[in-house]
Amino acid sequence: MNVKRIFGTVLTILGIIGLIYTGYELINKSNSYITLVVVGVIGLIFFFSGIGLVKNTKDEA
Repeated sequence: MNVKRIFGTVLTILGIIGLIYTGYELINKSNSYITLVVVGVIGLIFFFSGIGLVKNTKDEA
């Protein structure tokens, strides 16, 4: 069980959820743009850091 790989997967999923939420609210023309920017940036950070963890973690048995 590789904790880094599992944590990277969780971060990636959370980032995707944050980006989908941001996109959904932008399409619905929400008025809270500052909140959407914060959620979008955090979603991007989670997504790319999760991808980086999964990509750079070596498989060791």
